[in-house]
Amino acid sequence: MTQIIETVDFMQSGKQVGWLRVPHSVTRSGYGVIPVPVAVWRNGDGPAILLTAGTHGDEYEGQVVLTRLVQTLQAEKMRGLLIVIPSLNTAAAIAGTRVSPEDDGNLNRAFPGDAFGGPTWKIADYLFNQLIPMVDVVGDFHGGGTSMSYRPHASTHYSPEAPQELKARSLAAVKALGVPHVAILESVSGGGGMSTATRHHGKIYLNGEYGGTGSLTPDSITLVDGAVQRLLAFFGSTDREFAALPEPEVLRLYGHVYVSEPGVFVPFTRLGQFVSTGDRCGELVFPENPERAAIPIHFERSGVVVCQRHPARVDRGDCVAHLAGPDE
Repeated sequence: MTQIIETVDFMQSGKQVGWLRVPHSVTRSGYGVIPVPVAVWRNGDGPAILLTAGTHGDEYEGQVVLTRLVQTLQAEKMRGLLIVIPSLNTAAAIAGTRVSPEDDGNLNRAFPGDAFGGPTWKIADYLFNQLIPMVDVVGDFHGGGTSMSYRPHASTHYSPEAPQELKARSLAAVKALGVPHVAILESVSGGGGMSTATRHHGKIYLNGEYGGTGSLTPDSITLVDGAVQRLLAFFGSTDREFAALPEPEVLRLYGHVYVSEPGVFVPFTRLGQFVSTGDRCGELVFPENPERAAIPIHFERSGVVVCQRHPARVDRGDCVAHLAGPDE
């Protein structure tokens, strides 16, 4: 049983903007809540869609686009049910951090959640047991956050045992978002992510990494806005029509590169560059000990560089690059 209190009625026709009040009793406020903003549209028969951003608070593209959607979309311009939460882990979004400052929770590792846990786990439990069962499609918009920079891609996640119809519909949907590169993540459930929660309920899950570095660009905003609008049109929530685009490149993600000790990471590659096994990813330099020789960091697989670390200073175990290759 959720402890979250809703100020909206998901069965009511029209448009509502309100709050999901997440109980959070602390010294400064014994009966306090974390108000998570939520908007709901319902207009007759049609698809049921949940759109979220701010799962990680330092990823801003989706937060901005969904905020604008809340302000502009009217119920008479859509059909079915649409639920939009532009800053899902609101405490992290306000702090500009990947994890919540209230409980150090990473929302995309907290599913299926805990109704009696910290705020992050309460939110995960609410989505898992209340919202995701209510919809047909979940669109969760991410970016690289402050630590990573991505070549933008849209993605869909499903398990190997998923029905072929679900796989085909998911692939068609992600290819319709207008993003030049799409990634397919087909894996067994696990990891505590929203993709796991969505797959548990047999729903379509659309994701993506649309930028990074904890900043925004006009191009990244335009790309996410187009993806949101095309998602709504693809599933029949709106009647908007779009010009056909070239077929996107379909990729599989793999090949994380990690460093084994602290230092300053100097990259030798660029986003979008093809590399081969054994090529240098970069090197670790030690300005605090200038007589120490740099340590080379190598790629362990071939592929295209789709993600690179943004801050130069690294610690042991930090990821500094991520590869992808053609879907086969």
